[in-house]
Amino acid sequence: MTSAPDQTPRIIRTERGLTISGTRITLYDVMDYVTAHYPPKFIRGLFNLTDEQLMVALAYIEANYAEVEAEYQTVLKETEELRQYYEERNRTLIACLASQPPKPGMEAAWAKLQAQKAKHQAQVESHAQLLWSEIVCR
Repeated sequence: MTSAPDQTPRIIRTERGLTISGTRITLYDVMDYVTAHYPPKFIRGLFNLTDEQLMVALAYIEANYAEVEAEYQTVLKETEELRQYYEERNRTLIACLASQPPKPGMEAAWAKLQAQKAKHQAQVESHAQLLWSEIVCR
């Protein structure tokens, strides 16, 4: 999303928190990728920002790092609390749904999904073993 042509992007406070004007992108969204060391070009493309919007966001983060980091940590904490709450609240429902057989006519799709899940799990385990062997061999 881009700003209107006559408006210079800036950081504003909305009900969502610190936000890039003209977008619904918060600085906390950007911080997820900044802290994971993603390149600016990737972040810009991911959120469909202009170069100017991204530079304004990164400059604001750098100039107000302590404030932004404190708010970001609060957002992360609240997000984790919500995830735990809903995971616990829906645990029984999810277990019930997972134990049900596929709906009639969906058996082939279900089998394909299960095969893909098994393949993915095998890849994850293989990758973990490879990483472990690299760590042990050092």
